[in-house]
Amino acid sequence: MAHDEQTPHPHDPRHDHPLDHAHNHVHDHDHAHAPGPVADASVRVARVSDAPAVGLVQAVVWRETYAGVLPDEVVAQFDPRPFTNAWRASLGDAPSRDHLLLVACAGEQVVGFAAVGPSPDPDGHEAAELLVLGVHPDARRQGHGSRLLNAAVDTARGRGASALSAWVLADAGATQGFLAAAGLEADGAHRERVVSEDGGTAREIRMSAGVVDGADEGPEPV
Repeated sequence: MAHDEQTPHPHDPRHDHPLDHAHNHVHDHDHAHAPGPVADASVRVARVSDAPAVGLVQAVVWRETYAGVLPDEVVAQFDPRPFTNAWRASLGDAPSRDHLLLVACAGEQVVGFAAVGPSPDPDGHEAAELLVLGVHPDARRQGHGSRLLNAAVDTARGRGASALSAWVLADAGATQGFLAAAGLEADGAHRERVVSEDGGTAREIRMSAGVVDGADEGPEPV
């Protein structure tokens, strides 16, 4: 998910609204090599004052994620400022009570973020969606991604969702592995998303898992 404060453009993920959009991205795979808990590591609900830090992390993650997917000139324009402005606006006026931005912290420093909201998919009744998850490259392999995913599951469950889903790039094997290790599975849904003004597309698959408490209610993702 990437954005500024302008009207969303169907061909440029920079223009997605941060918490109300059609393009979802998960990028983190630090769980497999996590050396153990990080001192003062935590996850909390984001504040408006976190917008600059989240914007910075997102710009770095988006450049990495979209390298080779979007044209180089588009990737080069991913800048913290429009992301910061969009997050500041969304944090001040969220699309709904079921949209929530979470941040991962190392001490007081924001090093990752995740957003959860209602699933807009036609078959997503009573499902929540992991709209975005990213951890700064310098802070990976320290468990921040797993903590964010756990918090996203708790958020979805607390808002009455029965499942959590996430759309990921079809060739993002490390990201899919991260989600699979937490219990999410490819559910057969896929889509071709337009990612450039010349009509170029990127294939995405959906991964999902149940989040309802109780052994008979479906698998627990984390």
